[in-house]
Parts: sequence; C-alpha cells; structure tokens
Amino acid sequence: MSTPVNHRIRLASRPHGVPTPEDFVHDSAPLPVPGPGEALLRTLHVSLDPYVRGRMSDARSYAAPMEIGDVIVGATVAEVVASEAEGLAPGEIVLGYGGWQEYSVEPAATLRRLDPAVAPVTTALGVLGMPGFTAYAGLRAIGRPQEGETLAVAAAAGPVGSAVGQIARLRGARAIGIAGGDRKVEHLRGLGFDEALDHRAPDLPGRLAGAAPHGIDVYFENVGGAVWDAVLPLLNEYARVPVCGLAAQYSATSLPEGPDRSGQLLGQVLSRSLTLRGFIQREFREEMHEDFLREMTAWVQDGSVRYTEDVTQGLDRAPEAFVGMLRGDNLGKALVTLD
Repeated sequence: MSTPVNHRIRLASRPHGVPTPEDFVHDSAPLPVPGPGEALLRTLHVSLDPYVRGRMSDARSYAAPMEIGDVIVGATVAEVVASEAEGLAPGEIVLGYGGWQEYSVEPAATLRRLDPAVAPVTTALGVLGMPGFTAYAGLRAIGRPQEGETLAVAAAAGPVGSAVGQIARLRGARAIGIAGGDRKVEHLRGLGFDEALDHRAPDLPGRLAGAAPHGIDVYFENVGGAVWDAVLPLLNEYARVPVCGLAAQYSATSLPEGPDRSGQLLGQVLSRSLTLRGFIQREFREEMHEDFLREMTAWVQDGSVRYTEDVTQGLDRAPEAFVGMLRGDNLGKALVTLD
C-alpha cells in the first residue's frame, strides 16, 4: 500500500492585478508529523475568502503577507487523523486553519470542535464562522441598526452581506441589499430583504434613492467603488458605516482616475456627523464570540437566518474558484470540498 502524501497549493509569485494560474504552484510533500500538543488533520473543506488576495501581496496590512512558497492560507474543516494532545481523539471534526492542502499539523489549543448534530460542519466556514461573526460584530459594535431604520449592504449575496441583512431585519430595520446580477437579486428577495438592487444595471444612484426614500442610517461596506459613490449622498445625519472590506480595490494596480475627493468625503463626515469605522472581526472575539455562537446558531436552527454555499469539488480547482469569487461569481459562501 502506498504511503499517503500531502497535496498542497502554494504561492508561486505575487499577483499583479487579478491572480493567474502562474501565481500558484501545485505540489506534494510527505505527511507532516504532530508533536506534543498537536494533531494531524485531514482537510475536508477549505474556505475561500477575499482577504486572502491581500495577503498574496506584500503591501502593509492588518495581517502579515504570505511569503513566496507558503501554502495559501485559509480556514478549514478537518478530521483528526492522529493526536498528541490530551482530550482530542482521531475521528473528531474540527475547525482549523490548515490552508490549501490535504493535511496539516496544528496546535490542538487553536482548534474548535464541531458537532454535526448542531449544524452542518461547513457552516463553521460561513454563517457560523468568520463571515457570520464579521456581520454580527460589525452590526452590534458599529452599525447598531434600530427599529425602523434603513440599512444598506454591498456584496449582499455573499456570506457576510447576506447575514448582515437578515440580522438587521431581526433587529427591526429595513434591509436593502446590493449585489451583481439578476440571480443574486432574486436570491436576496428570497432571503427576505426589503429591497434588492443590481449594481450592474443602469442608474444605481437613482434606484438606490428610490429604495431609500428616507435615506440610509447604516451602510455595511464590503466593496467600495461605485456602490459607495451611490450610498454616500443618501447617508442620514448620524449614519454609521462599518467598513470590513473593499473588494472593488483588492486587485487594483493603480489609483482611480479623477480628482482627489477625500476633502469632499471628510466634509460629508463632518457636516452629517457620520461614523466611519474600519474593523477586523478578531478585535471583537473576546467580547462577542460566545454571544455570536449562541444567537446565530439559534437563528440558523430556527430558520431566522438562512445561508447558501457555493461549493467547488477538488483541491486542484481552488485557484480558479478563488479568482471566480473575486469576480463575484459565487452565490453565498465559497468553499472547496476535497474529493
């Protein structure tokens, strides 16, 4: 019987613009061996997330860039194959951070056990994982939607945006979702969004103004670009803007053309007493993560929050699925299931 090997996808070069196949290298290596307090994990599912594009570059950011040759980073759902940690047994299913590879060794203390009886284990990568917590924490700490207010969210058909809109409605707010294409717009309507707009259709500013006749009180920013341009004039006095992503800029290679409008933006912030607050979900984990797991799990179980997964089969297809996600091809949470 042949000895198992670890198939991996590593960073071959730093992308210039949208990543290409040449930026990834597929290879194999001997299985890693766990040391004391560690476990050998077999990857079942890999999360695909926009932030990974930033870590492929060497620009200064909130997280260290990957080095050339590193395994592409990402959260994983995995099965414990061997354990050198007390209390963690082979066969258990855990949430880890093994990245784009078939096997990984991780400290047991960093793993979270998953119970398939509570929810499908893939939800730990989406609605009950980092994307869901991003939505929950950004709204609770910064957006604070109130009964009768209007919330708008970009990339609303993705795992963060869809959770944002549904949580806002549970808090009594109107939810306007902005997404790309008829399929996503129909999906948002099926999730119960009060309004759903296609940002690719003509006159987004006019259609958004019609959908928000009393202005926008909370705008959850995932994209930037033209959507932000349409939202800014509609922000009410004291509006709150949690900023968790700028997907329209992740693969940009130069600044946009046109005049510097930062002064205009600051003038609007001042005159309307706006709150713009960038955040990374990890800063709220100690304070809110237990509350998130309790509340969001209950909402998922009773159907108050629904989710969709966009699944690609096979590790070798991860790069093409990742680039497709950056283009906005996915509907819901993008993940790769290993064969």
